[in-house]
Amino acid sequence: MSAVVARGVAAGGATDRRPPAGSVVAAAGPVVRSSGLAGATVGEVVHVGPHRLLGEIIGLDGPIATIQVYEETAGLEVGDEVEPSGAPLRARLGPGLLGATFDGLQRPLDRLAAAGTWLLLPGRGPATVGAGSGPGGVAIPDVEPAHGTDAMPDERRWAFEPMLEPGSEAGPGDVLGTVAEGPLTHRILVPPDIGPGRVVALERGTYRLDEPIGRLVTPSGEVPLRLAHDWPIRRPRPVRRRLGVERPLITGQRVFDMLFPIAQGGTAIIPGGFGTGKTVVEQSLARWSDADVVVYVGCGERGNEMAELLGSFPELVDPRTGEPLLARTVLVANTSNMPVAAREASVQLGVTIAEYFRDQGLAVALLADSTSRWAEALREISGRLEELPGEEGFPAYLGSRLAAFYERAGRVEALGSPARHGSITLVGAVSPPGGDFSEPVTQASLRLAGTFWALDAELAHARHFPAVGWTQSYSLYVEPLAPWYRERVAESWPERRAEAIELLGREKQLLEIVQLVGADALPDEDRVVLEVARLLRETFLQQHAFDPVDAARPPDVQFALLRAVLAARTGLARALERGSSLGQALEAPVLGELRRTKQWSGDDVVARLEALAARLTELASGVTG
Repeated sequence: MSAVVARGVAAGGATDRRPPAGSVVAAAGPVVRSSGLAGATVGEVVHVGPHRLLGEIIGLDGPIATIQVYEETAGLEVGDEVEPSGAPLRARLGPGLLGATFDGLQRPLDRLAAAGTWLLLPGRGPATVGAGSGPGGVAIPDVEPAHGTDAMPDERRWAFEPMLEPGSEAGPGDVLGTVAEGPLTHRILVPPDIGPGRVVALERGTYRLDEPIGRLVTPSGEVPLRLAHDWPIRRPRPVRRRLGVERPLITGQRVFDMLFPIAQGGTAIIPGGFGTGKTVVEQSLARWSDADVVVYVGCGERGNEMAELLGSFPELVDPRTGEPLLARTVLVANTSNMPVAAREASVQLGVTIAEYFRDQGLAVALLADSTSRWAEALREISGRLEELPGEEGFPAYLGSRLAAFYERAGRVEALGSPARHGSITLVGAVSPPGGDFSEPVTQASLRLAGTFWALDAELAHARHFPAVGWTQSYSLYVEPLAPWYRERVAESWPERRAEAIELLGREKQLLEIVQLVGADALPDEDRVVLEVARLLRETFLQQHAFDPVDAARPPDVQFALLRAVLAARTGLARALERGSSLGQALEAPVLGELRRTKQWSGDDVVARLEALAARLTELASGVTG
């Protein structure tokens, strides 16, 4: 019995069905056609050729099965054997995920690097194809892709503390017990497709992932319970019910948290052309968001960027726990030179891992960088399948595939007991060619996302980062999140936010006039708007992603800084009313102090900013006529 079928039987999810082997009749890149797979099903995993390349059946036409192969198919020959597994593509879920780095098929990258693969890992030197690899992909001893015994190391033993007594009733999603993993308490769940039944022989002890920790007697028979279980990556994990959003995902980035917030359980897209900072924004979210668990999927990204990410994460310290940030992060790396077909599997793997932690009652941030590379993979596969193309050559089902992905986000009440509320906040980067937001992937994503963070090439060229265009960006979560902000940040947050956006919009209108008649032709009131908007952009919206002080700020500090900038508008207007010239008012030392506030730190920074806001409001008293 193959590893995938054996694991499926143990988890109660798959059946011991071994269809007869087939043979290759045609191959075009990652698309292979096979005959002789009687009884095979769409979605079933197969192994192709002498190197057992991992593939998945995506179509059946009479005796011919169409297979999407997730590895390089160079070297395959007509007549090579195709071995079915009897199970779909599955992710292995359990202790050991946190801190791990996988490829798009849940193969551990450290094992791949040791055998030789595409990705250069920091400190390992140039990657070379190691012994055991062949012309048809990388064959790594003892590493079964996507669902085998070594997706996570099985030699480690975990101290299990049961929460149920033998003889207790248990059903899908119930918490059997816990193990300690890094900063989190990892809940061991009854798999969603098992039970209900009666627990027997559930005992405290140290176990490997595949050792039985107990048994569940169900009407259909006795099922062993383990620390880890498998789940098909294309099937959303069931929940008891979906819930409305209640609180934001705090990112530490001022332009997001104060102007365009995203809810825990919400969705956001970050479209932007080359060089606008999409990857840096996503990495900042991974480092500084207040999610319990971060799942970062690098889908089709450049290898040097992923290598830098993999090298930097172990060195970062989680500000909440003081432990390495990697201890609450799962990284999935599918670089641009890896087989294109595995990109689609990588995002599905990432969201399946996110759902597993969501079901434990945790807040998960899923960062996909980028969904455009996934869409390009769909387009390439669709072309090789000779399907009718949609707009710009993308398949006609692009919108429905994106919708199925984004719909796996949300805030939910998990299955089982005790009651648990968890969430997946999904942020997808989009890479429109030439920065054209009218292209199909961006437009399809816009219809699905609740927050739109548009990256502006002009801002990026002006070295304004994060380069979020405030005139195009929006958030549909402002109204439902307003009660949280009023209670936890400030009663006046909605009004101050609206004032800041109005100020930026008014600045854009005035700049168009300035281009025609010059700034000196404007009345002083409009020049005040331009000066305060510039302060807002440079002091509040600009944020240094690599500065130890300015990289992330808590919401109370963010709001205090916003209020101080807006207080400058009041102070300048009062100075003009009292007869001062705008030039004299702009020379007030307190404005220079405002420009340096981004470097303020310490426990008293909010109080200092509030005192500064009071002085800015009374700026007129310090201006000499």
